[in-house]
Amino acid sequence: MTDVMERRAPPEVFVPPGSLWKIRAHLVWAGLSKNWKLFRTNRIGIVGVSIIMFFATMALVHPVLVSGLRWYSAAGLFVVFWPGVSIVTFGLLGRHRHDRRITLPVTIGLTATLIAVAGILFGGVWDVSTYHPVVGNEANPPIQVRTVVNEVTDSTTQISTREALLYSNEDGSPLMPGDVVRIREQPTAPYGRHWLGTDPLGRDILSQLMKGAQGAFVLGMVAAIVTVLFATGVGSVAAYKGGGIDSFFMRLADLLLMLPALAIFIVMSSVFRFELWHLAILIGVLSGFGGVAIVLKSQALAVKVKPFVDAARVAGGSTTRVILVHIVPNVMPLSLLYMMFTVTAAIQTEATLSFLGLLNIDMSWGLMMQLARNQGYFLTGMRFWWLVFPAGLCVSLLAAAFFLVGRAMDEVINPRLRKR
Repeated sequence: MTDVMERRAPPEVFVPPGSLWKIRAHLVWAGLSKNWKLFRTNRIGIVGVSIIMFFATMALVHPVLVSGLRWYSAAGLFVVFWPGVSIVTFGLLGRHRHDRRITLPVTIGLTATLIAVAGILFGGVWDVSTYHPVVGNEANPPIQVRTVVNEVTDSTTQISTREALLYSNEDGSPLMPGDVVRIREQPTAPYGRHWLGTDPLGRDILSQLMKGAQGAFVLGMVAAIVTVLFATGVGSVAAYKGGGIDSFFMRLADLLLMLPALAIFIVMSSVFRFELWHLAILIGVLSGFGGVAIVLKSQALAVKVKPFVDAARVAGGSTTRVILVHIVPNVMPLSLLYMMFTVTAAIQTEATLSFLGLLNIDMSWGLMMQLARNQGYFLTGMRFWWLVFPAGLCVSLLAAAFFLVGRAMDEVINPRLRKR
């Protein structure tokens, strides 16, 4: 009876040196796999990821098309092709896919082969002088043949005498009714050499869209990372410390919420010389100290009262260790959710400021629409649709894609939103 009532000490578990990080990595991988299974059941999330991958491919393939297979474009293509090649390879290996000795070399080899094929087929396809998104120009655009008339009855074959004042004959004499004038078509409608046409300066629209995708991803990722760093730190510290620190950060967040963000961006960009990374950091700081910090603080307060936090504090853990080891990891999933929404806001803000001409950047989707507006093509309806519609569609699609991914991640993070 005594032996039964005695409490036996649990057996000691021997963990070999160097195995702890493997256990942690396995747990992280298991958690990611579980969350991915939940995420892929959400159709809007898959649609958002597909759109993001499409624009990412555009951004990474553009340097290959213009200047050949450089090291940075090869690295980008590797990142794009690696997941697809890995999935295909795992399926082809079948029952041997658990053999780690052959999986990694095969996937690396196939990815390298795809990159080499892409470099051979697409490297240098677009000459820089024609397809550069900023200084390129189509030297041989289509020619329109028009007849000068007093009253235009067919705009495709005739030109009025008033418009003919802009041109002259080969000998320099003015055009008269009945003369034939050859006009270089600019902007050019979509045709074989330019699938989406050219802008009023003769630059390729498709190349500009690809270049704009690069800037959108850089802006969105930098703004999102800055937002996560500031918001997670501010929310966790305010929730754990409380008192004056909490009051200071929350009143600062309230102040930033009251101020119109777009007005702040317009004023600062008109006073300072704003570049893309300046805007990304400013968006991240305002979001990190604003509404996102308030939301993450509420999540950190829920984590603060958990027993493991009390146990860590009683065991002698410092404030820094408790925040970094116990509170921040439990707040991070919600931070990643708001990271997606920050990308959406950053893309829309950049397009607005570029459209207003307040950013010091070479090319973006907003600048493409600004040029069309300044040249008066907004007033022509859909006649010059390729100058406005593609850029506006890209802004809408990419911003919506990150929003859809954020909504899908919300269902993964919040169990109450999942379908039963």
